[in-house]
Amino acid sequence: MEPVPRSERLIAKGWIQGVALVMIFGFFVMGFLAVRTYTDAMPQPERVVDEQGRIVFTGADITSGQQIFLRRGLQQYGSIVGHGGYLGPDYTADYLRRSATLIEAELRASGAQDPRAALVKMVRTNRYTEADGTLRITAAQARAFERIRQHYADFFGADSTKYGLIPRAITDPADIHDLTAFFGWTAWAAAAERPGHDYSYTNNWPPEPRVNNTPTADILVWSGLSLTALLVGAGVLFALYGRWNRQIGWHGTEVRPLAFKQPGQVGITPAQRATAWFFFVVAALFLLQALLGAAVEHYRADLSSFFGLDLAQILPFNLARTWHLQLALFWTAASFLAAGIFLAPYISGREPKKQHLLVYGLLGAVTVVVVGSMIGEALSIFGVEWAKGSPLWDQQWEYLDLPKVWQILLSLGMFIWIAIIYRAIRPRLKTENRANLPWVFFYAGLAIPGFYAVGLLAGTTSHLTVGEFWRFWVVHLWVEDFLELFTTVMVAYIFVMLGVVRRKIALQLIFLDIILYSAGGVIGTMHHLYFSGTPVEHMALGAFFSAMEIIPLTFLTIEAWTFLQLGSRQESRSSAPFPHRWAVMFMVAVGFWNFLGAGVFGFLINLPIVSYYQIGTALTANHGHGAMMGVYGMLAVGLAFFALRYLIPARLWPDKLAKLSFWSLNIGLAWMVFATLLPLGVIQLWHSVNDGYYEARSLDYIMQPGNAVLEWLRMPGDVIFIGGGVLPFLYIAWLGVRHRIRSTTDTVPIEELFTEKQPVPAGPATGDARYASDRNRTGDSSAPEEA
Repeated sequence: MEPVPRSERLIAKGWIQGVALVMIFGFFVMGFLAVRTYTDAMPQPERVVDEQGRIVFTGADITSGQQIFLRRGLQQYGSIVGHGGYLGPDYTADYLRRSATLIEAELRASGAQDPRAALVKMVRTNRYTEADGTLRITAAQARAFERIRQHYADFFGADSTKYGLIPRAITDPADIHDLTAFFGWTAWAAAAERPGHDYSYTNNWPPEPRVNNTPTADILVWSGLSLTALLVGAGVLFALYGRWNRQIGWHGTEVRPLAFKQPGQVGITPAQRATAWFFFVVAALFLLQALLGAAVEHYRADLSSFFGLDLAQILPFNLARTWHLQLALFWTAASFLAAGIFLAPYISGREPKKQHLLVYGLLGAVTVVVVGSMIGEALSIFGVEWAKGSPLWDQQWEYLDLPKVWQILLSLGMFIWIAIIYRAIRPRLKTENRANLPWVFFYAGLAIPGFYAVGLLAGTTSHLTVGEFWRFWVVHLWVEDFLELFTTVMVAYIFVMLGVVRRKIALQLIFLDIILYSAGGVIGTMHHLYFSGTPVEHMALGAFFSAMEIIPLTFLTIEAWTFLQLGSRQESRSSAPFPHRWAVMFMVAVGFWNFLGAGVFGFLINLPIVSYYQIGTALTANHGHGAMMGVYGMLAVGLAFFALRYLIPARLWPDKLAKLSFWSLNIGLAWMVFATLLPLGVIQLWHSVNDGYYEARSLDYIMQPGNAVLEWLRMPGDVIFIGGGVLPFLYIAWLGVRHRIRSTTDTVPIEELFTEKQPVPAGPATGDARYASDRNRTGDSSAPEEA
């Protein structure tokens, strides 16, 4: 058989070369940083001994303490080296302050002439010997360890829920010893000077004047250079935009008269019909995630009581936050999976036999993973003895909390999803150039399981710095770069299918987006690791490139107005109503929150000097909510509305509820950000700089009356968000399940969601022009493309 000829490439080779160059450079640098992470991270000693040679704790104790810290969900309660939850303390800063206070008091009591100077010399002197893996500490440091161990025994063993944890959360003396060893090791690395330098392994973080932990020259210099990079990059962007603004972005020299196909006129395949259940599960998980978020917030407003209920007995803070965070990833990712399955038949023009059975199987597998992992996290946090140490039940790192078995199954499930997509679009791929839209859609989808699976390299026994390195490949590269890529591809492809833009224009925007995002986003991942025990080049490169991440977001914000104008012109020329008003409005909201939540709020905390004082404060949560819900949450709902508009009969489509959901979700999120998280974060940052990081992270500070008022101010926004935003979405998704139209075909015209009209000259009888349908197409390969 002769090979099937492929269509011509629609985009210039320079775009492909640009993407290849950016990716090769970015991942080459990341490879170099990975090597440096393994070879020059803060050392984990094999044994820690006192002046008499007695072992205080061992490297195995440190690893065990890390496992307990993760298993019991303590990273979702407090933080370590700045990363984790925001209710409890940062345990690195907590141990460092407590040990410094105890040692200084002992030195003063012993008659030391200058106890503060003696303390600084004691804790900053590096007594680690690499040759035998031994860390030697002073007798005062060993005594401080024992007293702090007793403090943590009292704290975690408290027979009440006054800290937001379950009563008697951890009582085993061996577990308390190992936890203290883990905290103590990170505190040692935070003060002991890195060999050959005058700053600690964590670049002098946390801020602690008692041990001379102050901002380093690198922190200040790279903050200034990052701002310079942003200004230069923005200037270059505007210069290029001014020169070639008609060749890039949502521009077109031709506005075609269209008739948008209405619900009921669009063919629906069995697999597309099956996605209705996917979107219903998405909406249900969204509701649960939002309710858990409200519970998490209530702990910060009133720690002792949930409207008279002792909530921590059944839903402690760390379990609520674990589920809240995991469900945020689950429901948005599930919506993307379902949307990809829904679009696949329109890309290929056909659906393989029994495809819907695979979709139902995938939905069942996703449900099992979600339920199983949530059960495992609960068993782990409650400390059920028979589940201890099991890869099926042990909780892991923040954002990767689901136990290892479920994490593996989720990764496999996403690979199965891309196999389902490939099965559906394979005939189209055979006929398309590998740089055209169908292949770009497949590549973007393949990156989702590929980069999530990288998180498997971060195990509970991994060295802390190594674990942080790999998990942020998921938190940053997967979420902020490759999901961003998939977002752009999905939105662009939908607009191609609706006839709003030509495929060539869409491809140019996608490739430009890849170049701009990846130029800063890949290496910018390192802005998470400024203070995690990595060498200083992680800070230098992370700060420099992460500052440029706001540049593509600025470009997309500028283009949003052009896109709206282009869409309105197309709608005005259509002889049929536009059926996706609210789906498109959600996509426009994605652009707004991308710039504000991901861009502005992200840049606000990414400068090293700002991150030095604010990491682990409400400003981090402000960025997280604005970016995660504002970008991926809004897009997930928009994609669901796009598909449900065709699955629900037109007579049953509740347009007013869709409108209510859109405005309520956006107003509720804006209320959450501007009424609570942003002012709280700014005040906490000021307090951290003025009074101390330890003080700003303490429960005494968080529970101050003024802060509590700001926390309570979030309630109206939460009510609007949940009641007016999530519940209508859930009802619309239920309509999709209850009243979804029957499957009409296994074969659909490729990318046909509109009909193109051709004007007919006015006749003497009519006196005006009418549009006649001369062909049903959406910019096929033979259609002329814009320059």
